[in-house]
Amino acid sequence: MSMPRVVEPEWLDHLPADDPRAVRSRGDLRRINQLMSASRLLGEALDPLVAGRSKVRIVELGAGDGSLLLRLAQSRARKWPPLELGLLDLQPVVAVETLVRYRELGWTADVVHADVFAWLAKTRDADADDDAPIIIANLFLHHFEDQRLADLLHGIARRARAFVCIEPRRSATALLGSRLLGAIGCNAVTRHDAVISVRAGFAGRDLSDCWPSDVSWELREHAAGLFSHRLIARRA
Repeated sequence: MSMPRVVEPEWLDHLPADDPRAVRSRGDLRRINQLMSASRLLGEALDPLVAGRSKVRIVELGAGDGSLLLRLAQSRARKWPPLELGLLDLQPVVAVETLVRYRELGWTADVVHADVFAWLAKTRDADADDDAPIIIANLFLHHFEDQRLADLLHGIARRARAFVCIEPRRSATALLGSRLLGAIGCNAVTRHDAVISVRAGFAGRDLSDCWPSDVSWELREHAAGLFSHRLIARRA
């Protein structure tokens, strides 16, 4: 039996950034990303998109504290060209030390404090622009209900050279895993939000079906690892 997709509010989204529960939950999310191999899954998808290019800009939607792309930089900085990063979030919490570490690895990172729809509205259309950014997202799209999600993906398709996202897989296995996070010390906010995230996650062709039906795009959507769902979209 398929699990219907249900989007509900997550506690972390409504806590002040400096609330101790939010700080603790962001630490939990860093560990969860490591357990879900988010950096590896993103890196594998981005390798062919970055290879052979002298200039690359990547924009992460819902970047939070910027730690995910920093782990990617630590594993890819010697293989990839110097990257220009945009860390976009409505409530960014990127530490100065994180930005310094990016510079030490040869990557330039800018914090973009903006609503994603406002940012997309101000960004020029990509069309055949070879300098258009690669847009990525990790555990971000599942926050949006179906129509808003479709609007977001249409905006990304107009502005990006390619798009890669890692999201919760909506499955019984992932739901069970979300209910066991207390075993690794996650706090109440993280435990609550993890279950909500899985119920709002994706399966099958959920994301592809919301993507604009345009023959100039190649889409690959599939399960990735035990608990993740990945979409890779690139201009043909």
